Amino acid sequence: MPIPDRSPDTHPAAGPEVLSGFVGLAGAERWQARLAEIGRRAASPSLTGRAVGERHALELTLQRLSAPDAQAKASPAERQLLTYAREAVRLANSLPAEPRKRLRARILSGLTGESNLIPLFHLLRVAARHRARGFDVRFTGLAEGTPHDLVIARDGQEAEIACETVSAEEGRPVLRGDWCAFVDGINPDLQTWLAAHPGRYVLKMTLPEGLKRDSLDVATLQRRIVEMLRDRRRQDSAADAVLKLDPLLLAGAQAAVPATALRQIFGPEAHLAVAQGNGNILVLAARAGQASDIAQAVCRRLASAADRLGGERPGILAMFLDDLGRQEWRGLRERMELEGSVRRFLTTPEARRVAAVSCAARMEMFGMAPPDAVPDGELRFRNPAHPPARDGALAPALCSIG
Repeated sequence: MPIPDRSPDTHPAAGPEVLSGFVGLAGAERWQARLAEIGRRAASPSLTGRAVGERHALELTLQRLSAPDAQAKASPAERQLLTYAREAVRLANSLPAEPRKRLRARILSGLTGESNLIPLFHLLRVAARHRARGFDVRFTGLAEGTPHDLVIARDGQEAEIACETVSAEEGRPVLRGDWCAFVDGINPDLQTWLAAHPGRYVLKMTLPEGLKRDSLDVATLQRRIVEMLRDRRRQDSAADAVLKLDPLLLAGAQAAVPATALRQIFGPEAHLAVAQGNGNILVLAARAGQASDIAQAVCRRLASAADRLGGERPGILAMFLDDLGRQEWRGLRERMELEGSVRRFLTTPEARRVAAVSCAARMEMFGMAPPDAVPDGELRFRNPAHPPARDGALAPALCSIG
């Protein structure tokens, strides 16, 4: 009988020495410099600043929890993050010198440039979840340098796990970073115009080729928007962008929570920005000429990640979808886009080594409640063509859920 999933959320809160130990793996000076940099960027009152804060929410949370008495007030999700930090420290203490260097290299990689610590914490979370299901877990990627990350064992049966993190940006025709920079570049002009034109407006933008710099002159488009508003024109059309200014009609409950209402009106794929002041609102709502294809981006990564599996044992691809909003994640599941793409991948020759695929996002890692998060903590899809996938000892790791 499969062992029930004993959630690692029941672990007690970690002590303050856990975070100091984790910071020590990176080096206190390197950690403080990185968090100071993230803090400066996230403090900017701009869309870019907000996006930085969201992308680096994990690092900022760990930094906040390092303050005196902060852990005593930590939420269950924050305590769970601390257990992963504790696992990193425990793992480092158990590794010989060279494997320990590999772990430190992963931490330092997550503290560089636009990277973050999500890939490392995804690895630690996957290991913790399988340990809670009754598996013995070995970090063979770190300890032995294997292409796969983990080997799990139960009742004499073993499986390999390759952990991958894929950004939702890889499936978006309009990158969020480009959108934030675009809006931040004209926000002062929008604020000036709105102050002179009280009311509520929405500027709808259709971008056939997205905001790709090789197909769109961004500076020219910004100028077009400013001139259109200045000249009180309702429309401006060109091959690379169609602009239309309309009244923004929100009433009742919608007006009380405009951000939620706007997302419901324009859908999860729209890029939104709001300029407001003194009750006046100007919303920018942009859509590309083609739909986002995040599910296909995941499958492209699945195909390359499958090469990391040896083939002698059943293989699991544990995918983490980063840079994904709540409604995007819900939409991928409710419309079964992700399930359809993954199941099609499992019929391809590239999937011959894959016994199962699991998928999770920040909503699960940060402990959000359903329907934003998957109730079981991950989606999982079994490959019915893989004979070992029917092995009872491995069933808790391979059977389809979600």
